[in-house]
Amino acid sequence: MRSVFSYLKPYKYLMGIAWLLMLVELAVELTHPLFMAKIIDEGIVKGDLAVVYKWGAVMLLTSLLAFASGIINSFVAAHVGQNFGFDLRGKMIDKVQSFSFASYNRFASSSLITRMTTDVTLLQNAVFMSLRIMLRAPLMILFGTVMALVVHVKLTLILLVTIPLMVAFLLKMMKQSSSLFRSVQQRLDQVNNVMQENLAGIRLIKAFLRWKHESARFKQASERLMEQTIRVVRIVETTTPVLLFVMNSSLLFILWFGFVEFQAGTATAGEIVAVINYATRIISSLSIFTFIIMVFSRGKASAERIGELLEEPEEQADQRLKGTPFAAKGGKIEFDHVSFSFPGSEEPVLKDLSFSIQPGETTAILGATGSGKSTLFYLIPRLYEPDQGTIWIDGQELRDVQPASLREQIGFVPQEAHLFTGTIRENIAWGKEDATIDEMIEAAKKAQIYEMIAELPDGFETVIGQKGVNLSGGQKQRLSVARALIRKPLILLLDDSTSALDLKTEVEMLAALKEETCTTLIITQKISTAQKATQIILLEDGGILAAGTHEQLMKTNELYQKLIASQYGEEGLFYAKAHR
Repeated sequence: MRSVFSYLKPYKYLMGIAWLLMLVELAVELTHPLFMAKIIDEGIVKGDLAVVYKWGAVMLLTSLLAFASGIINSFVAAHVGQNFGFDLRGKMIDKVQSFSFASYNRFASSSLITRMTTDVTLLQNAVFMSLRIMLRAPLMILFGTVMALVVHVKLTLILLVTIPLMVAFLLKMMKQSSSLFRSVQQRLDQVNNVMQENLAGIRLIKAFLRWKHESARFKQASERLMEQTIRVVRIVETTTPVLLFVMNSSLLFILWFGFVEFQAGTATAGEIVAVINYATRIISSLSIFTFIIMVFSRGKASAERIGELLEEPEEQADQRLKGTPFAAKGGKIEFDHVSFSFPGSEEPVLKDLSFSIQPGETTAILGATGSGKSTLFYLIPRLYEPDQGTIWIDGQELRDVQPASLREQIGFVPQEAHLFTGTIRENIAWGKEDATIDEMIEAAKKAQIYEMIAELPDGFETVIGQKGVNLSGGQKQRLSVARALIRKPLILLLDDSTSALDLKTEVEMLAALKEETCTTLIITQKISTAQKATQIILLEDGGILAAGTHEQLMKTNELYQKLIASQYGEEGLFYAKAHR
């Protein structure tokens, strides 16, 4: 939590001003009962209107001062709260961007969204309330009791007994509700997760007529949230009746005992009114504690959740800029006995991989689902670090290289083409921020997408929906390839990036890619794509089963022959057997 509230440091002077203004309001509230006592005892009882006018004017002026202080306090508190939230969200998004892939596995995207929206808002409210009334209420209870003692000790004794009991009760309720509010936020994560999945898969849901099932899932998650929220609110709300019952009973006792003291001549009417006034204000402050408990408890739970995110280790302890700058030469890649397993998993995904790719070569990676093809790609730009072995690029060990400078030389097209809301131009330029229109046209032509763009009414300024919803799978893949090519990368990684393309377009794209001087790695399931590569690496269960050219594997590897047979039928199988 300290890491969260450290972002309030830039506003410490404004917070001091807010608390000072709050103290002005508090001082006015604490002195008014004394003024009322003087008006009653020295003015009304004695029939001296001058005293009434005098202290009435003082009360009016101090009320105006308190009013002005309250307005300014609200503005300052709102300013601090909103700016604190702005700074916190900015730091959180920077933190998320610095996460390693292992961290992304620990935090669900729905949870990250909830933490950066709802949790920050709840924390903003807690900061605002702390500057506005959260400290004012306990101070009113403390100083109100002191002032009541100054006015009349005997009448205040009942408050000295009940107030500590009520404060202890409130603290216990606050501690209990804080952990419960944390569970409420976790239930909210689940609701957001179900909603996110529903919106992302709405077409599939409609196609499979699963809307009733998904509605039931959402209803179940929503019911859990509702039940947990009701449970917490029920506990918190029970504090108000208990407080009112105990404190109002105390007030009745003060009235009765005040009457006894007045009859005995040991208390004046003004003193009784003043003590009653202080008791009423203390009761009001204790009642506000119910609201304060809810705000503070939710804020505390949210601060803990945000703290978890901010304290999460960054990518290799923020190694993105640590190490020597990567010196681009030709793009030679070497794997030397590399093994890797995902964090928390004992089973290795990649096992003792050793191979080399010469500069400018095209290498195809083939293998069954789960054989580790995509994971191999993740190791090259250091999105993951190998558990064992060494990876070299142009003679430089990747562990000693700045990941940021390395990634500037890599064009990466993931298995699932991901586009961002914006124009086609913005999506292609996402690979190179200062790209010119000529560079975009060149990249689009090589990716075989330029003709489609040219036919659009707005061309490169055509707006793409979220995740490219208004584009086909093949169009999204080609735009992703254009985004990678515009970087003029030293190394190009294509993770099954031609799966949605027809044969003609794929052939034209691969021919255009051969003109590039980069080292290219292609994950594919198509023999037609693999046979155009300089070499083919065949993976099985995370290890290299075979490596060689299309002709070599076709003659020597049984699994490769079966792949040919499965894609080219009996003629392909016969052809493969004839070349064994």
